[in-house]
Amino acid sequence: MVHLSRRTLLKGAAALGAYGIGLGAASLYRSAEAATPVTLEAKTADALLDGQHLTKGVMTYGADGAADAMTGPPMPPTLRLRKGEPFAAKLINRLDEPTTIHWHGLRVDNRMDGVPFLTQPYVYTGDSFDYAFTPPDAGTFWYHPHCNTLTQMGRGMTGLLIVENPEDPAFDAEIAVNLRDWRLGSDGQFIEQFKPRDAARNGTFGTVRGANWQVEPAFDAPAGGLVRVRLVATDVTRIYTLKLAGADAVIVALDGQPLPAPVPLDQAVLGPGQRADLVLRMPDGEGQTVSLVDARPSTAKTVATFRATGSSLKRDLRAVAALAANPFTPPDLKNAEAVPLVLSATAENAARESFCGSLGYSFWAINKVPWPGDTSDPTAPLAELKRGRTYLLNLENLTPHLHPIHLHGMNFQVVSSSVRSVPPLISDTYLVLPDEKVQLALVADNPGDWVLHCHIIEHQKAGMTSYVRVV
Repeated sequence: MVHLSRRTLLKGAAALGAYGIGLGAASLYRSAEAATPVTLEAKTADALLDGQHLTKGVMTYGADGAADAMTGPPMPPTLRLRKGEPFAAKLINRLDEPTTIHWHGLRVDNRMDGVPFLTQPYVYTGDSFDYAFTPPDAGTFWYHPHCNTLTQMGRGMTGLLIVENPEDPAFDAEIAVNLRDWRLGSDGQFIEQFKPRDAARNGTFGTVRGANWQVEPAFDAPAGGLVRVRLVATDVTRIYTLKLAGADAVIVALDGQPLPAPVPLDQAVLGPGQRADLVLRMPDGEGQTVSLVDARPSTAKTVATFRATGSSLKRDLRAVAALAANPFTPPDLKNAEAVPLVLSATAENAARESFCGSLGYSFWAINKVPWPGDTSDPTAPLAELKRGRTYLLNLENLTPHLHPIHLHGMNFQVVSSSVRSVPPLISDTYLVLPDEKVQLALVADNPGDWVLHCHIIEHQKAGMTSYVRVV
């Protein structure tokens, strides 16, 4: 769940009593009638990431008919699906190492989840893998490898995925924004992806901050229009505190799930893996701009701007209606079974393989055991859940750091927090505060082995990961 400020929540409590497709990024759409799947090639490229130097060894996805025709940076294409319609993609690996694709936030068949050895084998160099699923939910999602993730994601393999709902209202424009950093030296080339001392804390931050593979990109949108802005935090470390300067907006969805009613935006905190859908009311004057500002941690930074074009459409933000809800089975809290999940540091510092690769350190743990554990069965699931039963994930953060905890394959509903008021929102990722105890309720409705991990990738790779089994 994306965290909202107290002011935003108070506004939301009161509220509750198509033009363009991903401007600034290539989009690729396949309807149910398409005879062939989307082809996604995992490959390397060169790209202008810092605005000054051509960075070599970038990792990305090329897609048939989309990425190769791009006039901008070779960012992974934005994939567009439709709710309830079949989708297929063929991954072809042109990298010099194995890879996979995980469809972040989508409730797919377990065999399609993209986790090496847990749900599928490696896709080795020159090999391919066929993914196929029908998305049950509309919203803003993304895709990335689940293999050698710190390197592959850190070097670029994070693409946006949008599932459209024909019942959604029409907007005057739509802009999809891929928020992420890069670890580059002064010459624009990649430097070491992480520092051990930082991996044991908040994580290692990038040196170049960007959006859609550009530094402070500018997007055009109709003056006086209502613009749907899809924000996706695909960074491996950074937590964003996002505000708008120069215009008003409402939040209509968080982590792919529509809100019961639009909530006026004060600020939204997005951890790695999280998403927020805004409806922005553009200024009326031609050339007037709106800034998307990251206020975290201390010095505000403009990450993107929106420029008004043409004569004003004179839209009214108060006319924005709620999006249609996605299907969700309400949890049976009276008969729920508790699953303890204690997040902590560990002093072991031993190299562990994790699901794919190792950082050479174990700094983090779930239930006091870094993954994989040192029990008689070190790769056993954290819990075995019975299909159709309700479970309460009792997350307790014993560390002084924030952890965006992401669950594959299922959605949960926020029940309570020990440190703040929380709305009963539905999500796949929860940003746990330091010393917070939170209850997340879910119905175990998707059989298989589902990874649960911190989406600060250094934390994941250094022990804060495991999985639950639904039988």
